[in-house]
Amino acid sequence: MVTDYKSLLPVIDIGPLLAKCDDSDMADDAGVAQVVRKLDRACRDVGFFYVTGHGISEDLINKVKEMTHQFFQLPYEEKLKIKITSAGGYRGYQRIGVNFTSGKQDMHEAIDCYREFKQGKHGDIGKVLEGQNQWPGNPQEYKDVMEEYIKLCTDLSRNILRGISLALGGSPYEFEGKMLRDPFWVMRIIGYPGVNQEDVIGCGAHTDYGLLTLINQDDDKTALQVKSVDGDWIPAIPIPGSFICNIGDMLTILTNGVYESTLHKVINNSPRYRVCVAFFYETNFDAEVEPLDVFKEKYPRKVTSQIAKRVVYGQHLINKVQATFANLVDSS
Repeated sequence: MVTDYKSLLPVIDIGPLLAKCDDSDMADDAGVAQVVRKLDRACRDVGFFYVTGHGISEDLINKVKEMTHQFFQLPYEEKLKIKITSAGGYRGYQRIGVNFTSGKQDMHEAIDCYREFKQGKHGDIGKVLEGQNQWPGNPQEYKDVMEEYIKLCTDLSRNILRGISLALGGSPYEFEGKMLRDPFWVMRIIGYPGVNQEDVIGCGAHTDYGLLTLINQDDDKTALQVKSVDGDWIPAIPIPGSFICNIGDMLTILTNGVYESTLHKVINNSPRYRVCVAFFYETNFDAEVEPLDVFKEKYPRKVTSQIAKRVVYGQHLINKVQATFANLVDSS
């Protein structure tokens, strides 16, 4: 029986990669090569890994969680001031039980945010998500802190993708062509109430929609579980100061199925409240996502594969959002 679960999710210090990430010859660096090998192994074996040496201060990481705890501790009526509505682009606060995964109710509350864009920029598809993010007024500095954090997570995600591109045998910039000239992002700020019973489903089993996810979770509670290739659920034990990174559905397509997105879920067992801030780095909203030519040549598959089919990212995202909030009533 395995008891050291940390060893089942790789821990990768990406400091050497970040130190060279703006060098065109970064692939020749021995430190980068070591990081790249670890990224390749992690993405092939489990699709999840801890990221350390990422350059985002632990003080900021903790402040984001502390302020999130402060918001969720507010009275319900106060949180409703930024209530999510379909008319407002599905942005804002959702009470416990509004979110559904695969048709089943999740036991969490959350604030959902998306990269803002001008009305009409993404045509009829984009209308569903048009709107302004609703940031809490309490704590007062929440918006400023989160916007700084989002910028840093965006830069970090781009640089991790450069390492992943090298891991696949490409140049560092294979994902930075037409797919990522104007990358979209999503953020879910999630609160899981404490429970007095075992195995409450905080969020049902799912894969993520986009390219990469960065998870910032409370350090003292274990709830996230990752499904291994053997079908076992691996607890993702928090490592202070780290992010948990996982690959999403769009990266599976772009890599021609070499790296597959992984099922994961959140199971609440603690009597204490838990927060998790998940940042999702995406392609362009209107990107037509299909396997990149460089990876089709290196890793050929049968043309009948689902992965070979083109997906418009924005439509894929909206389909998921509308399914998640199928029972949302704007006036309640």
